[in-house]
This record gives sequence, C-alpha cells and structure tokens, in this order.
Amino acid sequence: MTKRLNLKFDRLSGVYLLVVFIVVFGALRPDTFLTMDTVHLLASGQALNGLVAIAVLIPMICGQFDLSVGANANLVAMVAVQLQVEKGISVVPAVAVAVVLGIAIGIANGFIVVKLGVSSFIATLGMASVLTAFQTMVTKSELPPVPESSLWSAITQKEVFGFQVVFLYLVVAVGIAWWVLEYTPVGRYMMATGSNVEAARLSGVRTDVWSWTSFVAAGGISAVAGVLYVSLTGPSVSFGNSLVLPAFAAVFLGSTQLKPGRFNILGTVLAIFVLATGVLGLQLLTSISWINDMFNGIAVIAAVALAVARRPGARPRLRRRRTAAATQQALAAKY
Repeated sequence: MTKRLNLKFDRLSGVYLLVVFIVVFGALRPDTFLTMDTVHLLASGQALNGLVAIAVLIPMICGQFDLSVGANANLVAMVAVQLQVEKGISVVPAVAVAVVLGIAIGIANGFIVVKLGVSSFIATLGMASVLTAFQTMVTKSELPPVPESSLWSAITQKEVFGFQVVFLYLVVAVGIAWWVLEYTPVGRYMMATGSNVEAARLSGVRTDVWSWTSFVAAGGISAVAGVLYVSLTGPSVSFGNSLVLPAFAAVFLGSTQLKPGRFNILGTVLAIFVLATGVLGLQLLTSISWINDMFNGIAVIAAVALAVARRPGARPRLRRRRTAAATQQALAAKY
C-alpha cells in the first residue's frame, strides 16, 4: 500500500506562506520581484545564512545552544584575511588555518559544557564575547584590505549554471547534513541525546561524546561560513552578529515544518528562504532599512512559541491549567 502524501498545513505552512509571498509581492512589484535577478540574489545571499543555520541546528538537535557561531565566523574570517595580507600566506593555507581555528573553538565550547558542566547558553554566550575580544586584538580595530589573490574571490563568486558557486556549497552541505542526521547512527544518537539525555545515556548512548561532537561540527561549519562570507562581500569586523538571529529563527521555524516538533535540516532550509523572501518583498515595497531585523525578530518569537506549543505534553499542561481555573471558579461560586 502506497504511503499517502501529507500536505497538511501544520507540516507545510512554510511552503504555503512562500507561495503567498510570491503571489502578493509578484503582483505588487512584478518588474523587480518576479525576475531571475531576485532568484539569484536570494540563492547567493542566503547560502551563508544557511550554513550558519546548519551550525546552529546540529547542537540544538543534541539539546544544546551555540551562541558563539557568529563571533566564531567573524574571528576566523579576519584571521584568514590577515594571514594573507600581513603574513603573505597563500589562500589555501590561510583558509585551512582559519577552519582549524573554528574547530578548536568548537572543541573549547564542548569542553566547557560537557566537562565543566556549564550551561551551553551561558558558555557559548561568554565564548562569543571572548572571541570578539580576540578579533579586536587581531585586527587592532581596523578593517583589513581585501586580499589581492584572484582565487580568494573566486572561492564564492565564480558562477555555476548562472548561480554563484556559494549556493552550490549550501546544496552540498544540506545534502550531507540531511544524510548524516536522517540515515546514519550519528544522527540517531544525536537525536536521542536531544530528546531525552538521561534515557539515551541509560540506553548506552554516549551522550557527552555526541554533545561535544555537535559543538565541534558547529565550530567548523561556522568557520567555513565566515571565510565564505568575507570572500563574497569583503572584510568586515561586525558581520558575525547579523548572522545569529536569522539562523536561530530559521532553526526554530524549521522545527514546525515537514517534521513538526523536531529540529530538521530540510525544514530549516525551507524556513531560511521563506524568511528571506518575506524580507526582500517588504524591502522592495517599503525601502525601510529596519525591516530585516523586525521581521526576523518577530519570526523567531513566533517560531519558538509554535515549537513549544507542539512539544509532547504541552497540551496536557494547558488542559491542567484550564481544569485548575475551572475548579477555582466552581469553588468561588460555591462559597
């Protein structure tokens, strides 16, 4: 018997919302919104946000937060640039050093959380501040020049089938992450750790190892995203902070898509492009600079609210509250 396709709104609300955005903004701004330039802009512009979202997603599957991904990306990108500009190191070794540094930051996060027992929220928030300080030391608060090597810009700006190659990196990263998380023991162990860490530990899952591994993966992926960002847009000492909120918004909103109640890679990618399409459409209509921050802020609040509401046990708690309220009203009426 064939499995019926589930097209319910609670699973595919992001797809329906994306269609609404395309129809509405396409009708209001057909000359600017319904163009291949818009498609290319969304594809290349959101590729890096997608990589950072994957870096955020992996620890969250294990029940952990990594708030240092933005600072990590910014620091290692500046290191890669400074190694080329000041030390004369070629592109490939400079990028390799930067990625290794990002992985080391992930190892440090894992040590603080797993071995020292510090909350991942507090540990990575503190780490973000430390990394920002190191970045100031590396750059001396000055914006470094763009590396002169043509290979540096070609890393992201070369075109493949009309799209900048950076979009291809996202497609490959999503494919690998999807396969690992959905079809390998690694993914199952991580999901078990995030679902119920004590039950997973009693079942023989090495929960500490997988939590630590998730921070290492997040550190490496965010480092790659940082290097690619600076290759695509040029050096910046403050871009990291702008990557964090959209990534968390996408991950939480993604947990309400395709597999409601679970953090999942395909839902996260869908959420990224839904949010980006909405922001771009509003910007074309209004030309207001703060639309991006406002839209992403509201999205992350709404997404978290939806994710919490869909957790197992959320409805029983609501029923208990209603029952308690009804009992209080009955007692008040009686006495």
